[in-house]
Amino acid sequence: MITVEMKPQHRRRGRWPWSRRKIVAVFSYRYDQHLVPDLIANLEPVVDGWIAYDDRASEGVFSSEPQRRRALIAAAHEAGADWVLAMDPDERLENAVAGRIGRLTGGSRRIAWGFRCREMYTPASYRVDGTWGQKMQHRLFSAYHPDRYRSQDLHGAWFPDEIDFRLKDSGLNLYHLKMIEPKRRSARRDLYNRLDPDHRLQQIGYDYLADESGMVLEAVPEGREYLPAHADDGGLWMADLSANRRD
Repeated sequence: MITVEMKPQHRRRGRWPWSRRKIVAVFSYRYDQHLVPDLIANLEPVVDGWIAYDDRASEGVFSSEPQRRRALIAAAHEAGADWVLAMDPDERLENAVAGRIGRLTGGSRRIAWGFRCREMYTPASYRVDGTWGQKMQHRLFSAYHPDRYRSQDLHGAWFPDEIDFRLKDSGLNLYHLKMIEPKRRSARRDLYNRLDPDHRLQQIGYDYLADESGMVLEAVPEGREYLPAHADDGGLWMADLSANRRD
């Protein structure tokens, strides 16, 4: 089921003279429904509305990611979005995004803006050693017709190569909360090893998700915080495959 929530006209981006374009956040939820209110609170200063895909009726451990994403792209297109901001319930944008979103979306619409994906290992620090410090997610992009959407089963982009967006770094942070709890790191490894056992979709594989060797953490810098502050509940936020895991 798709839910569309748009702000009243007087509260939209038009209050910023350099950008009157409608920015719509999209996300789906299932095991992480309880994280949605804080996600919306985080996005409220940034977007003109949000569209949610309720995935709780799905069967199996993981529903079709391309199917969910295409449905959200279609709903954003129908809602008249100019720009789409793709998120997950366990992600937060740094507060500074609110002050820069008008400039990011006020120019060319041939750009997909990237955010530095910070894998949080505590509510206030993230991992930076090796590949952990290099992750980038391009999540802010011009809305397009859903018929053009193409993606692989997992880890695909939210937009197809044929649209030929220029990939640019916004210099802003996207904080991923799922890795804070150690058991979620192991559960994430197990889930992706089950979904992609031959590592066709990610050459590096997934065992690294639960490997803490050489771990280096960096505190969220002053002035780059996110709100609301996160208090971890220790839950799994995904299907529990521990009983089926082969060590």
